[in-house]
Amino acid sequence: MPKSSKTSEYTAKNIQVLEGLEPVRKRPAMYIGSIDSVGLHETIREIIDNAVDESLAGHAQNVWVVLNADGSATVVDDGRGIPVDKVPGYGKSALEIVMTKLHAGGKFGGGAYKVSGGLHGVGSSVVNALSKKMWVEIRRDGKLYRQEYEKGTPKTDVRSMPISESRLPEIIDDSRLKTVKSGTAATFYPDDSIFTEPEFDNHMVLKLIRERAYIVSKLYFHFYDKRPGKEKEVHLYFEGGIISLVKKLSEGKGPIHLPIYINQEQDGVLVEAALQYNEGIIENLESFVNVINTVNGGTHVTGFRMALTRVINDYGKKVGAFKGDGDSITGDDTREGLTAVIAIRMEQNKIQFEGQTKGKLGNSEVQPLVQAVVKEGLETWFEENPSDARIILNKAYLAAKARLAARAAKEAILRKGAFEGGSLPGKLADCQEKDPEVSELYIVEGDSAGGSAKQGRDRKFQAVLPLGGKILNTERARLDKIVEFESLKDMIIALGAGIGETTNMEKIRYHRIIIMTDADVDGEHIETLLLTFFYRHLKEIIDAGYLYIAQPPLYKIQIGKESYYAYSDTERDKVLKEHGNGHYSIQRYKGLGEMNPEQLWETTMNPKNRILKKITASDAEEADRVFTMLMGEEVPPRKHFIQENAKMANLDI
Repeated sequence: MPKSSKTSEYTAKNIQVLEGLEPVRKRPAMYIGSIDSVGLHETIREIIDNAVDESLAGHAQNVWVVLNADGSATVVDDGRGIPVDKVPGYGKSALEIVMTKLHAGGKFGGGAYKVSGGLHGVGSSVVNALSKKMWVEIRRDGKLYRQEYEKGTPKTDVRSMPISESRLPEIIDDSRLKTVKSGTAATFYPDDSIFTEPEFDNHMVLKLIRERAYIVSKLYFHFYDKRPGKEKEVHLYFEGGIISLVKKLSEGKGPIHLPIYINQEQDGVLVEAALQYNEGIIENLESFVNVINTVNGGTHVTGFRMALTRVINDYGKKVGAFKGDGDSITGDDTREGLTAVIAIRMEQNKIQFEGQTKGKLGNSEVQPLVQAVVKEGLETWFEENPSDARIILNKAYLAAKARLAARAAKEAILRKGAFEGGSLPGKLADCQEKDPEVSELYIVEGDSAGGSAKQGRDRKFQAVLPLGGKILNTERARLDKIVEFESLKDMIIALGAGIGETTNMEKIRYHRIIIMTDADVDGEHIETLLLTFFYRHLKEIIDAGYLYIAQPPLYKIQIGKESYYAYSDTERDKVLKEHGNGHYSIQRYKGLGEMNPEQLWETTMNPKNRILKKITASDAEEADRVFTMLMGEEVPPRKHFIQENAKMANLDI
């Protein structure tokens, strides 16, 4: 979209004020979801999305994002710049109102923005309230304006000054900035008295930027990480939009046809969809509303899936692919090996999100609208590409056959009462507690470690399930193969939630599921296989926050009569430095079985002392890529990864 030179259309009269800022510091989680790393990155997302909104409005062409060495973050755009004239009825600069008043901005019907992605319009003021310091520079009409804040309170008036006094040259060395006539630059320092994890993760920030670069095609992003030891510079620009994203998501999975692209505006809503099937069995679907990644889907995703299922079934009947009247393909069948992106754009004031941080779209009218657009687009594509349409139809038909085989295998087990808890696995040492909220299951490698864990545990709330040897690589395994594999079947039965289309998280028997393997190569391999199983087939457990990895000690250090446990090489060296002025011995634990039950309890299972690593999948795209690369059939990407990262490996030979 061409950049407009007319800044007069976005002025103080576009700013509306709804309420004050005071509640934000008292209850930050109400506004950004949490005060951990996720909440921290919500703050930078808000400022980035304000910049992206300027592009969606047809004004910005570049966005700069900088992680500074002092812990602050800077976001710059070349849009119109926040207005600085006085807001009628308030006697203050529009900039000050936007930065210090909750629900103040140009996104509440003032006409400045039709499409935007900010947090209900409160983004800038919320970020300001949760920052130790913040300063904003505005370029408008050939002038520079600046205001500084502390914890949301202005420390200076909005001051006008020469362009030469801008702080940006100290932060960004980019020749593009020298020609920028208008725009907004914001630098903020997250308040470490509020955030439990105040340090930005460049991978998470890059993910935010990359998503927006795909969704808002032809917008340049420039990312700089200037922190010591983390120096990085990335420039992103995608001409192809969501088609480029689908191609990226399909890498290494063996696409079986060229991407399908649908783009149509209907009733004021722009619907974009891109999809491509691959040789795998895993679905990877991403959805967006404006530039917000709706990680929990919503009505736009439902409409897309309904259209896809209907079109494939209709086409199958049309070409005579189904032999009997009862033959049909379900929604699950059409999702096998599907990579898709569904993105809609609509007026901000009409969007209804479920949840403060916009994880799910709730607009009921969007479902039939998206369904109609996608159905029409797919029908046209199927008619114009009959050979590829046949390939897709055959893919779904094979998935249907596999589904029926899996159901038969599962029903055979159900007849024995296994999945219903009537017959728990013989190897499972269950806990006495029946309340899943306080119950935990240790999944342990081997009978030796399993024996120690069973003896050392607290039987009241800790259950133990030993696994026999290596488990199946489930990256490309269908359900019928999984339920036939003894160790996995035992685990599914012990968990109690079922698997596949019958998964019911209300029936899960433990809210802490802890993988506990040896601290060696074999143990890490089993850990990886288990993570693959949970991510690909019981991701609901990860999403619920129930999956953990135990961190057993690596060393037992004996100094005189005292024993110390160290969980890393750094901790070992620290213990030796603090206590190592006499004779000492070090035992390197190779396996859990080397610890007696008392030691295993004290170091790894006792809630008062243990260290657990919680498994999350905040970056689904990256997690999917890594699992495909490490556990899939394509060897070259895995070989390249090993060569690239070999020097980082800490080999314990």
